[in-house]
Amino acid sequence: MTRTPAPCLPTGSAPGLPTLRWVEECLGKGAEVRVVRPLAGGTAHTNHALLVESGSGSEHRLVLRRWTSRDPARRGYNDADFCPEREIAALALLAGCEIPTPALVAADPAGAYCDVPALLITRLPGHPPRPSPDDLPEYLIQAAAALLAVHALNGASTMPPYVPHNRLDVRRPPKHALRPALWERAFEAAARPAPEAPARFIHRDYHADNTLWSYGKLTGVVDWSDASSGPVAVDIACMRRGLALRYGVSVADRFLSSFDQVSGGHVHDPYWDVRCLLDLLPEDDDCTMDEAKVPLFEDYLAKLLSDC
Repeated sequence: MTRTPAPCLPTGSAPGLPTLRWVEECLGKGAEVRVVRPLAGGTAHTNHALLVESGSGSEHRLVLRRWTSRDPARRGYNDADFCPEREIAALALLAGCEIPTPALVAADPAGAYCDVPALLITRLPGHPPRPSPDDLPEYLIQAAAALLAVHALNGASTMPPYVPHNRLDVRRPPKHALRPALWERAFEAAARPAPEAPARFIHRDYHADNTLWSYGKLTGVVDWSDASSGPVAVDIACMRRGLALRYGVSVADRFLSSFDQVSGGHVHDPYWDVRCLLDLLPEDDDCTMDEAKVPLFEDYLAKLLSDC
């Protein structure tokens, strides 16, 4: 009998009683969910921190990760590019990683027991980073060094290949663009053949809010639902994009210098930065972007194109 896929949930929806009962069953007889707390961030998943007490009285700090649609028209949870099985495969490879990453406790990839497809994973200590200017150099070094451990993992060929989110089928600047010609140049630069690079295991969505920190030390990297086989430059470009928009272009450049330092030498092609920035543009008739951020995007884009 074919099961009808479970519907996607609005982001932030609390897990229902059947889902919590599934969690308890996964932890064994007598287990009880004591605390359910929503975790901030994310539009692709609904995440809740759980405290579960086992039948023997031991406590388990977990995260219930449920699939919500990133874009119902293009990237629903049952899309081949965005499914629990992808993260399950990534977490299996990450079991041998030197940096802390979540471990899989249980999975319901079809939503057979939960309200939607879900994963139950271990909860890492720490919080997203908010470094002070004085802390930035050490923060950038640690964030760069973490990538070395990720990219060194074997088994990249078992992961789906990297594919840009924006396929360039529609080349339209954001609605509030101040310099439309700049975006046209960006589309032209991104349309050229990608630089050749070996395929490695990559996070694919590596940015500050997917890292955890405690007392100035990196305590983990999370959100592996986009993990892929692709160029290491994709991870570098994604982190640089977030840093440029949060701290300015100079900090994005300092991250690149940090990666060059910890890796022993890395030649980075700005093609990947342009590609990564264009990934933020939806391919539809209303290509909107946060109007207040448009000048920041365009300043960063102008710098990138000057380096191409």
